[in-house]
Amino acid sequence: MKMKAAVLHSTPSTLSVEELEIADPGPGEVRVKIAASGLCHTDWETMHGYQPVNLPAVIGHEGAGVVESVGPGVTQVNAGDHVACSWSPNCGHCFYCDHGQPILCEVAKSSNGNGVLFDGTTRMALDGEPVYYYSLVSSHAEYNVIPEQAAVPLRKDFPLDRAALLGCAVMTGYGGAVHAARIKPETSVVVSGCGAVGLSAVQGARISGASIIVGVDVNPLKLEWAQKFGATHVVDATKDDPVEFVREFTEGRGADYAIEAAGQNISIRQTLEASRPGARIVLLGKTPFGEEVTLPFHILMGEREIVRTSYGMSRPRVDFPRLANLYMDGRLLLDEMISMRLPLSEINTGFDALEKGNVARSLVIFDSSGSV
Repeated sequence: MKMKAAVLHSTPSTLSVEELEIADPGPGEVRVKIAASGLCHTDWETMHGYQPVNLPAVIGHEGAGVVESVGPGVTQVNAGDHVACSWSPNCGHCFYCDHGQPILCEVAKSSNGNGVLFDGTTRMALDGEPVYYYSLVSSHAEYNVIPEQAAVPLRKDFPLDRAALLGCAVMTGYGGAVHAARIKPETSVVVSGCGAVGLSAVQGARISGASIIVGVDVNPLKLEWAQKFGATHVVDATKDDPVEFVREFTEGRGADYAIEAAGQNISIRQTLEASRPGARIVLLGKTPFGEEVTLPFHILMGEREIVRTSYGMSRPRVDFPRLANLYMDGRLLLDEMISMRLPLSEINTGFDALEKGNVARSLVIFDSSGSV
């Protein structure tokens, strides 16, 4: 069947909306009719050549929709299910899956690195030539075919545009606070970088019961958002020293937990310095591909625990439904995170706004007929 999708042909470059062929799902695969797809900073980095990818490719890794059809042997989802796409499906039987670390699945890593599905092929084509996957999701399209492990069923009263946010930003930030940092009640937390991931970390800290939550950014608009999402204090790093600011509210010691979600060398250093001895630090942001991170030795002293996680130590099949319940119960804010809704034809406008820092999250919305 034919579909419209945003294709990346070269880097650095913008996206081209084109008509592609998408095949039926193979064994263990499902075809999803995408309802909404989030524009992530990692997509932007890929478009600008900071992340390696096989081209041409359909990017996008934060999507949700309705299962349109399933391939042979699928048991985890059915046609008609509402699902959020996970960019970290796991095979269940490789070394890391067997050792309880599915985020490191060797089959998924190999497939993702080559822009293909688990069987080593792609389901998309342009003029008879293969179009590659991105993060095993490729959600900037009317449809995708993905492993059934990547399609996580959700309650049907949970809006699908909000569901798209779970696939990356919300799960990463919330999981970074709840699963990786393991924040306890009546503690202090500093979150550096208040984009979509950082805002989700702020929410995770709030829901965990932290009493002091400091949001750090260089964009005043993002600091306003941080306060709406639960930050008790905010600091503009262009005007004040975040380290001294945090110490002021923590009796000079520093925060119990420190979460970095900006992906800058200076931000990583400040996050570490703003933590107290014995603190737990979670690094969520990532520097551009190939850039080294340097840390003075004195920062590493004091029995601090440093954890790096790409997906908030999540288990999507368990955690996505929990996040949906938190939203439906009014505890997780998602409506407020959506700054812009766009048709697929205006996707590059959304990435321009992302680059300027004017949005928390933009969504490509597909109408009920699947056209744009």
